[in-house]
Amino acid sequence: MTGKMNTKKIVDKALALDFLTPEEGIFLFGYLSLADLMAIGHAIRQRHHPDDTVSWIIDRNVNITNVCISGCKFCNFYRTGQSKEAYITTIPEYCIKIEEMKRLGGNQLLLQGGMHPNLGLDFYEKLFSDLKQRYPEVRLHALGPPEIVHLARMERTTYRKALERLMAAGLDSLPGAGAEILVDRVRKILSPVKCSAGEWLDVMKAAHELDLTTSATMMFGHLETLKERFLHLAAIRDLQSKKPPSHKGFLNFIPWPFQDRHTALKDRMGIQNKVTPEEYIRMIAISRIMLPNIPHIQASWLTVGKQTAQLCLHAGANDFGSIMIEENVVSVAGANHQFDADGIQQAIREAGFEPRLRDQDFELH
Repeated sequence: MTGKMNTKKIVDKALALDFLTPEEGIFLFGYLSLADLMAIGHAIRQRHHPDDTVSWIIDRNVNITNVCISGCKFCNFYRTGQSKEAYITTIPEYCIKIEEMKRLGGNQLLLQGGMHPNLGLDFYEKLFSDLKQRYPEVRLHALGPPEIVHLARMERTTYRKALERLMAAGLDSLPGAGAEILVDRVRKILSPVKCSAGEWLDVMKAAHELDLTTSATMMFGHLETLKERFLHLAAIRDLQSKKPPSHKGFLNFIPWPFQDRHTALKDRMGIQNKVTPEEYIRMIAISRIMLPNIPHIQASWLTVGKQTAQLCLHAGANDFGSIMIEENVVSVAGANHQFDADGIQQAIREAGFEPRLRDQDFELH
C-alpha cells in the first residue's frame, strides 16, 4: 500500500471521528505537511463547534501550599516542610485574592498545592466549606489526581469516597493536573513519588462516575518518546469512551510544552524544552484528531505565546484558556506570557474568531 493510499484511508477515518491507533496518529504527525494537519484538525473542530466562537475564562490560580513531597524534576516551585519559604495560604489571604478576582470579573479559583505530608482530607473539607460559606458563587476548580491519590492513601479510603467528601464540601471540578505523560517509564524518572499512570486514570474514572467535571492535560517535550505521547492520548480517549453516557467526563484537553528554567531536568540532566512553534501546532492538531470524543481543545498561550496560540485556533483548538491571574508554577520555570481580559479577547479577534466568556462547564456567558 502506498503512502498516499494509506494517508487517505487514515484521514478519512479521522474525519469520520473514528479512533486512530497510536501508530496511525504517529504516521499522520510525521507524514503530513503542517498545513494539511492543521486543515484536518480544523475540520474536526468544526464538527464539534461549527460557529466561529472561541471560549476563554477568568479565574485565579491560588496555591494552597508550596510544600510538596513529590520532588518532581520539572518543578522548582515546591519547598520542603522545613524550608523558611514554606507556607499554607490562610483564609484572610484567600479573601483578599477572591475580592481582587471578582473585581476583574472572575468567579473561579484554581486551587492547587501539591502533596503536603500533614494536610489530610479534613483540612481540604474545611477549606472548601469555609470558602463556599463566604463566597457561595465562587467555583472551586481544585486539586488533581495526584493529590487525590495522596489523600486517599493518608485516609486509607477509596478515590471515590475521597472525591465524594470533597464534593460535599464544595469541590466543583477536578483539574487534569499531574498527568505529564501517562506512561510509567516516564513518570518514574520525572516524579517517582507521584501517582502512577494507572492511578491517575483511576481517579478520573471515579470522578466521571460521580459526574464531576474534569479536564485532561499533557506536558511534553522532555524525556518522552513520540510514541509515548500517543499512548498518553489514547489512554485519555479510551477512559473518556467508558464514562457514563450522560456524564460530562473530560470536557477539555490542554497540552503544553515543558518549561525548563531552573528545573532539575535541565540543570542536572541537561534536558531542555526544544518544542518549536510548528511542533506545538502539530500537537494541537493531532490532539483534535486523536481525541474525537473530547469536545474542547485548549491552546496554551501561557507557555507558547500569543502568535503560536492564535495559529492553533486554525488547527483544532477552540479554547484560549484563562487570563491566569497569579499563575506561579510554570511561570517560575520560564512561561512569562501575560494577558488581561481585553488582551485575550483582542488576540482571539485578531485570529478571526469571536471570543465568548465561559465557565468550567463550558457554559458561555
